[in-house]
Amino acid sequence: QVQLVESGGGLVQAGGSLRLSCAASGVIFSINNMGWYRQAPGKQRELVAAITSGGSTNYANSVKGRFTISRDNAKNTVYLQMNSLKPEDTAVYYCNAEGVTEYSGYLYKNEYWGQGTQVTVSS
Repeated sequence: QVQLVESGGGLVQAGGSLRLSCAASGVIFSINNMGWYRQAPGKQRELVAAITSGGSTNYANSVKGRFTISRDNAKNTVYLQMNSLKPEDTAVYYCNAEGVTEYSGYLYKNEYWGQGTQVTVSS
């Protein structure tokens, strides 16, 4: 089993910055893709940014040039640096990871989610 623990959310004024962190723990064989999603009230959950184990990244058009995703593979941790924040970035941000665990000689791949962290940007 893999657990994802997020931190770094909070309240910030428009134009400000926040850095989110998400650490994976548990009996982990490997962590493949990691990413951040967000869900605003009344809206569907959407992909914000994703990063492969090799460091390739993908961003939603709405955050390109403002957000940067990175990861520390040795720590099984993914980060989201958010700059030039806008009120429309307000949402609960969720960490997502594709984790591989080993049991009795077999490898199992599953998708895991963090509990979510609130980001509120005031105008």
